[in-house]
Amino acid sequence: MKGGGIENPVFEPPSPDLGRQGRASTVGAGAGVPAAAAEAEEGPCGWGRCTPKALQLCNNPEGYLAAYSLLAIFQGIVVNGLINISISTIEKRYELNSSLTGLISASYDIAFCILSLFVSFFGERGHKPRWLAFSAFMLGLGSLTFSLPHFSSGKYHYGAKLEDTCQIPGTSSANFTCSASTKSSLPNYLYVFILGQLLLGVGGTPLYTLGTAFIDDSVPKHKSSLYIGIGYAMSLLGPAIGYVLGGQLLNIYIDIQIPERQDKTYTKLDQDDPRWLGAWWIAFLACFFAIWLLMIPFSCFPKHLPGTAKIQAEKISETHNDGSEVLVETKNIGKNFKDFPVALLILLKNPVLMSLIIASSSEALVATGFATFLPKFIENQFGKTSSFSATLGGLVLIPAAALGQIISGILVSKCKMDCKSIIKFMIGTCSVALLLNTVFLFAKCGNEPFAGVSETYNGTGTLYNLTAPCNANCRCLRSVYYPVCGRDEVQYFSPCFAGCASHLFNNMKKMYHNCSCIGKPKGENGSEDFLYEAVPGKCPTQCKFLPLFLTFFFFAVVFTFMAVTPTTVAILRCVPDKQRSFALGVQSVFLRLLGTIPGPILFGVAIDNSCTLWDINECKTKGACWVYDNERMAYLLMGISAACKIITIVFVVMAVCLYKPPPASAALSQKDSEMVSAIRT
Repeated sequence: MKGGGIENPVFEPPSPDLGRQGRASTVGAGAGVPAAAAEAEEGPCGWGRCTPKALQLCNNPEGYLAAYSLLAIFQGIVVNGLINISISTIEKRYELNSSLTGLISASYDIAFCILSLFVSFFGERGHKPRWLAFSAFMLGLGSLTFSLPHFSSGKYHYGAKLEDTCQIPGTSSANFTCSASTKSSLPNYLYVFILGQLLLGVGGTPLYTLGTAFIDDSVPKHKSSLYIGIGYAMSLLGPAIGYVLGGQLLNIYIDIQIPERQDKTYTKLDQDDPRWLGAWWIAFLACFFAIWLLMIPFSCFPKHLPGTAKIQAEKISETHNDGSEVLVETKNIGKNFKDFPVALLILLKNPVLMSLIIASSSEALVATGFATFLPKFIENQFGKTSSFSATLGGLVLIPAAALGQIISGILVSKCKMDCKSIIKFMIGTCSVALLLNTVFLFAKCGNEPFAGVSETYNGTGTLYNLTAPCNANCRCLRSVYYPVCGRDEVQYFSPCFAGCASHLFNNMKKMYHNCSCIGKPKGENGSEDFLYEAVPGKCPTQCKFLPLFLTFFFFAVVFTFMAVTPTTVAILRCVPDKQRSFALGVQSVFLRLLGTIPGPILFGVAIDNSCTLWDINECKTKGACWVYDNERMAYLLMGISAACKIITIVFVVMAVCLYKPPPASAALSQKDSEMVSAIRT
C-alpha cells in the first residue's frame, strides 16, 4: 500500500453519500464525473424504453470489452492489416512509388491527429459508447471508399507483349515512341486512397481515446491494465487476420478471372509472374458490411455501466504532483470550449506526461514503418513472393505484438505496480528490444547476381545499364519486367535483355533458348548439358538467414510492445482524472505527428533510397522499383530503428526522474478508508 497509489478494493461505501465523502478526502481522486452523477447515468442496456433482459447480460465491463475488442479487431484488419498487405499490389496497379504509398498509410494518422484533441476533450463528458457507434459508421465508410478505385479503374491490362523475347530487326513490334496517350491516369487514384484513409482516421479517433478511457472508468484501478491490455491485444489480432486473409486473397487474380488471349503462344499468368496482381479489394468490401453491424451493440450501452459510481469513489489519485489536479478540481476545468486552451496547457506542462508521449511516439515511428514495409523487406531480402512474404510477416509480427501487450498487462495487474514502477518496467523492456534489434547486422542477405545491375554481361556492357552489345539489336522494353534466371545463375531483366530469341515447353514448364547474353553454367554444372538457357522467374536465393531473422525479430517485437500497455496506464495515472481522455487525445496527436505519420514516409524514403533499378517507361517516367540493394536496405532500417529505440529509453528515464508522487495526505486517506472498511466489516 506504499506510494500513495494502489486502491483498496475492500473499501466499498454502503451509500452514495459516504462514497462522495471518500472522494472528497482526496482531491481529484475520482474520474471524469462525480460519483452521484455517474450513478444517475447508470442505466439498462437497450434503446430508449426497449431494454430486453437478454441485453442486460452484456451491461457490464466484460460485455463492453467484447464489443470494443470486436471493433478494434476490424479496425486492425482494415487499417493495419489489409492496407499494409495491399501496398505492393497498389503500387504496381496504380503506378505509385513507395514514398506515395507511404503517404497513403500516413493519411489515416493525419485525420486522427487533427480530430483527436477535440473528440477527446468534448467526448470526456459525453456518451462514450455512442461515440464508438459513430466510430463504427466511419470505419465502414472508409473501408468501402478504399475499395472504389478497383471498380472505376477498369480491367487490369498487363500488356500485349507478354514474353519480351529478342526482336529480329525488320519485324513488327511495339511502338517505342512516347506520346501523350502513354501517360496513364492511374496515379490519380492516389487521392481516392487518401480519402478512404482519412475516413478511417475519423472512425479510429474515438476508439483509442474515449473507448480506452471508458474501460478505465468502469473497472477498478488494479484491473485497468489487464482490461486495456486485452483490448489492445485484440486490436493486434485484427492485423494478423488481415495479413493472413489478405495474403490468401492475393492468390486470386485481381479481376477474379484471368482474361484469355487469342495469342497461341500465350501462357496463363501464375503467382510467380511479376505482373501478377491479387484481388486486394475483396476483403475491404467484406469489412465494410461487418463493421456497420457493430453500430448496433454500441448504440445500446448506457452512458455509464452499472457500478461505475462506486468504482470511482474507491480510486486513489496517482497524479504527478505539480498542482494541476487542484487547479482542475477547483476551477472545474473542462466544462465548455473556453476551457480548452487552459486544459491543453495543463497537460503540456506535465513533464512526466510529455516524456512518456515522446517515448511512445518514437516507438510508434518504428512500429508503423515495419508494419507497412516488413512484407516488402522479406520479399526483397530473402527472395520470397509478395503473397508469402505478406503472410509470413503477419504471422510473425502480429502475434508477437499481441503477446507483448498481454504479458505486460498481466504483469502490471498482478504486481499491482504504481506509476513509478510501471515506468521503470518500461525501461527494461525497451533496453532488451534495442539489443535484439541488432538482428539486421548479421541476418541480412546480399543480392543475387543481376546482369546490368550488380554485374556486367559476361564482361561486356556497364553496370546500371541493361543494354549491352549482346542485346543492343533486340529493341527491348524497360517497361516490361519479366525476370528470367539463366543457366549461369545470373538473373536477367527479361528474356529480351538476356538475348533469348525463342522458347519451348518441357513438362509444362517454359524454357528459353538461343540466348546471346547468357554464359556457360558455373561450378560443378559447367560440364553438364542443360535443357535450357533460361527459365522464368528470379534465381533462387542462396541466403539461409530467414529463420534466424524471424526468430530475433519476433522477440524484438514482443519486448517492444510490452511497453505499450504500461505507457497507456502510466499516462492515465499521471494526469488529473478529469483529463484522462484528453491526455490520450494529446498523446494521439504527438503519436501521429512524431511517430505514425513520418514513420511510413521515412521508411518508404529509406527503401526507395536503396533502389538500384527503377521502372522507367518510354516517356522516361519513373514508376515502382524493381530491384533493391539488400544490404543498404538492411543498414538503413537498422539505423532508423536503433536511433528511435535510444530516444525512447532516454525519455522514459527522464519520466522516472521527474515523477513526483501525490502528497502524503493521499496515502493517509487510503489508510483512513481501510480503517473505515475494517470497522464496518
